[in-house]
Amino acid sequence: MNTTFRTLMGACALAALAAGASAETITVATVNNGDMIRMQGLMDDFYAKHPDIEVEWVTLEENVLRQRVTQDVATKGGQFDVMTIGTYEVPIWGERGWLVSLNDLPDSYDIDDILPAIRDGLTVDDELYAAPFYGESSMVMYRTDLMEKAGLTMPEAPTWDFIKEAAAAMTDKEGEVYGICLRGKAGWGENMAFLTAMSNSFGAKWFDMDWKPQFDSEEWKATLDFYLDLMNNYGPPGASGNGFNENLSLFQTGKCGMWIDATVAASFVTNPNDSSVADSVGFALAPDNGLGKRGNWLWAWNLGIPAGTQKIDAAKAFVEWATSKEYTALVASKEGWANVPPGTRQSLYMNEEYQKVPFAKMTLESILSADPQHPTVDEVPYVGVQFVAIPEFQGLGTAVGQQFSAALAGQMSAEQALDNAQKLTEREMMKAGYIK
Repeated sequence: MNTTFRTLMGACALAALAAGASAETITVATVNNGDMIRMQGLMDDFYAKHPDIEVEWVTLEENVLRQRVTQDVATKGGQFDVMTIGTYEVPIWGERGWLVSLNDLPDSYDIDDILPAIRDGLTVDDELYAAPFYGESSMVMYRTDLMEKAGLTMPEAPTWDFIKEAAAAMTDKEGEVYGICLRGKAGWGENMAFLTAMSNSFGAKWFDMDWKPQFDSEEWKATLDFYLDLMNNYGPPGASGNGFNENLSLFQTGKCGMWIDATVAASFVTNPNDSSVADSVGFALAPDNGLGKRGNWLWAWNLGIPAGTQKIDAAKAFVEWATSKEYTALVASKEGWANVPPGTRQSLYMNEEYQKVPFAKMTLESILSADPQHPTVDEVPYVGVQFVAIPEFQGLGTAVGQQFSAALAGQMSAEQALDNAQKLTEREMMKAGYIK
């Protein structure tokens, strides 16, 4: 009996060793945000379903991540098997053949369930080149108690004039409460994400149909003047150094009357474990100027597979798991519905439990109101709401963002910042061959 038992145990051990030896290891590069960190804590579910795959994580700050994955995908370096990439990169890289098509994901994955607004931005010539992990737009988050104290009522779809009126009424600088917090930190994905989306609602645009830069237009002047006026009079000190995380902290500690930023922030500002104002937060659509465009953006963090990988099947198995309906249900069971990755699937917004989440409806409405194919009031030659989907935009957006951040810091006038933006953008577009 003992001999038989030992023989069986030995066989099991050998089988386990063989399985371990044959396990394929994939490397996943990801951004260091809360949703991705949470996923790393839920990997037991993946391993239970895929015992033959091991996952190694490379978790990086956003700017470093972009640099590393761009270098790897462009050279087909094969350093990563799955990459976390944004809506900006996917169509450019897909068109260049740098990403693996995901059109052959199984029927059970239900590609048609992905929100069209998000899916369209990840598709080139009917090929899906990345799967969305979470999607977002931007919206107004505001303190309901301060709004009531000011004697005002936030409309569901406010104008910029109302935002200015409310910011003035809610500002109490002596009490360290500022009427509005907005991004001021330089970067194409920082202050320029906000300002480009805002400029759309003012009738501005980056380029005309001949790719001539438009920072010398009245519409851009109106955008920047309004932004600087808001921030200088009703914003927090040091705003030129504030990005998403800094403003999140300010809002959570009760120092902001309003904050216009990513819809994904809603779960953080309403979480009583992190936010001192969690029980008095309201939501509204991003503002407009009556021109038919709201000042909100459209973005998704997605999982893509670089063409340089030698492990496509294992990479696809991971992407399918991480962006599936089942993963959403897993997060809900562990963390509650308010903390599931938002903004990607229609079925989530039809779920009765998720509909009880206070920001669910406004998030969906914000996403659906953004139109990357027609982002501006006038016709333009590019797509993208808070970015221009050309390879040169990363450098251009950051360079322009530095000018506008300097204007916010009082280092130059709005006129000088716009003049600098016009000249540097013209120079780069001539160098790249868009204009002569």
